[in-house]
Amino acid sequence: MQTTPLAPLGAQVTGVDVGAVTPEDVAGLRAALAEHGVVVLPGQHVDDDAFLAFLQAFGPLTFTAGETPVEGYPDLNVISNVGRSEPPRSTFHVDSSYLSTPPAYTALRAVEIPAQGGETVFTDQYRALETLPAQLRERVEGRTIRHVVTGIDPGLLGPDDETEAEHPVVRPHPLTGRPALFLTTPKRCAAVSGLPDDEAAELVGELYAHSTDEAHALAHRWAPGDVVMWDNACVLHRGDHSVVVGDRVMHRGMVRDHGATR
Repeated sequence: MQTTPLAPLGAQVTGVDVGAVTPEDVAGLRAALAEHGVVVLPGQHVDDDAFLAFLQAFGPLTFTAGETPVEGYPDLNVISNVGRSEPPRSTFHVDSSYLSTPPAYTALRAVEIPAQGGETVFTDQYRALETLPAQLRERVEGRTIRHVVTGIDPGLLGPDDETEAEHPVVRPHPLTGRPALFLTTPKRCAAVSGLPDDEAAELVGELYAHSTDEAHALAHRWAPGDVVMWDNACVLHRGDHSVVVGDRVMHRGMVRDHGATR
């Protein structure tokens, strides 16, 4: 496995066959994800069987209620602009942060690539914390954010489905302990511990603006055969649908947890 860092975050990984991943590959990718946040695996022309097996090599999978599953693959979902009158909307977020254990890893495989646009953009939450102004860092130390579910029809949620969870604003990585800023799109940040609602909303707005600054961002331009995986503990992500020309179809899967903890 060869790992080539990208700037300002992420890494391109070669020498790994997504269709025949080994335990050594998984261990190497876990380490690369914890360090770099995002790994790009180019030239992986695999089908959903191979993609699913690749994800399962990292551990049990999870699925977001309300998403459209891939036909015949209930653990995978479709992200597509095909047949839509309006382009999809995406703001920087962490997948399913309203769960007490948010998904550890999310991966996309390129099914159809548009002629123009459609990048997936990532921001580095290690760097966001490291560059947080001292006064703001002091305000968030020891505080938590209550993350809540939004945009899902309540009828699609079962009685045991979680709809909110409390997470520290400064959250140690589950594998390495390295701290990162942990928040999501502001509409899912319902409260900050110890603050009235107006101050909480103001603080979340400041943190979100800082954490999504272009200085912390990598825009991945998709190519046929790309598989991209990221670590939800240390990056935010969004799809850029603003100037897409042509069909953009991705299949997505999520790994439930990071496995062995430190």
